Amino acid sequence: MKRLPNRRLLLGATLILVAVGVTAWVLDRYSEDMEAANARVTAGSQLAFTDCGPIEYAVAGDGPPVLVVHGSGGGFDQGLQIAAPLISAGFSAIAPSRFGYLRTPLPRTSSPVAQARAHGCLLDALGVGEVAVIGVSAGAPSATEFCLLSPQRCSALILLVPATAIAEPGSEPFKPTPLRELVIRTSLRSNFLFWAGSRIARGAMIESVLATPMTDFERASPEEQGRVLDVLRHIQPVGPRSRGLWNDMVVTTAPAAVEFESIRTPTLIITTENDGYGTLIGARSAARRTPGARLVTYPDGGHVWVGHHSQVWSEVERFLLHEPHFTSAQ
Repeated sequence: MKRLPNRRLLLGATLILVAVGVTAWVLDRYSEDMEAANARVTAGSQLAFTDCGPIEYAVAGDGPPVLVVHGSGGGFDQGLQIAAPLISAGFSAIAPSRFGYLRTPLPRTSSPVAQARAHGCLLDALGVGEVAVIGVSAGAPSATEFCLLSPQRCSALILLVPATAIAEPGSEPFKPTPLRELVIRTSLRSNFLFWAGSRIARGAMIESVLATPMTDFERASPEEQGRVLDVLRHIQPVGPRSRGLWNDMVVTTAPAAVEFESIRTPTLIITTENDGYGTLIGARSAARRTPGARLVTYPDGGHVWVGHHSQVWSEVERFLLHEPHFTSAQ
């Protein structure tokens, strides 16, 4: 009589087959998602060779120009994603990739002032004079500096959830919680780690990387939830954005002496009270110190203002249309 195979042997073989199958499925999904992400960032942009070096950018829409300065984890693609409501409203968006993102190299000097000069170089290369400027999150410092350096070219300044470390008495630089810092630093080390985190620990990624409470996400509409997941998904591929990401971590956590009192550009600042990146303090300080600035805050929504998207862009559009230069937009 033949002996039956050892049960442990059968169990081990089964587990190996399951592991092989799961691994194959994971690698297949990862490959598909990365192929889509790489396709998105390799199409639709151009490279301008400016006096400040090569700068990647994209232009979309037909109307008064708005320079859209993306936040951390971005690039021209995030800029276009952010500007979609304005493009639909009849504006044109100029969306550069900031220093260290995608095809824009990270120069030796990569301060907000240097990046602001690069914004001007790009506009020179495109033959564009005056623009409205929108700075989102880590894009806010260079957007602000651009309007300080070139007030004659800046018709309006809009700062959305501005990651501005204010250097003034009583203020302290933002410091993420140890758990948030661990998730961010781990997930941003590779395309696969970020992808796996987004798939396996979506809630942790939304709360840490997007600095948005899951309670806000869960009670939002399906459309808003989809927008938030798109923001997370569009950080991929992480690899070509890594140098910009690490540079942003330095810039946005080091207190900066910004001369908000010298801004002569009409300014709108929007943020939320529960932004996990702590932008409320800086936004209030910037609004208080900027002559004539308007501050709009929402009690919830986190760093991606989930649940307030239509309100945010209604405020932005109304603000832009109030400026004489933009009265021709429909």
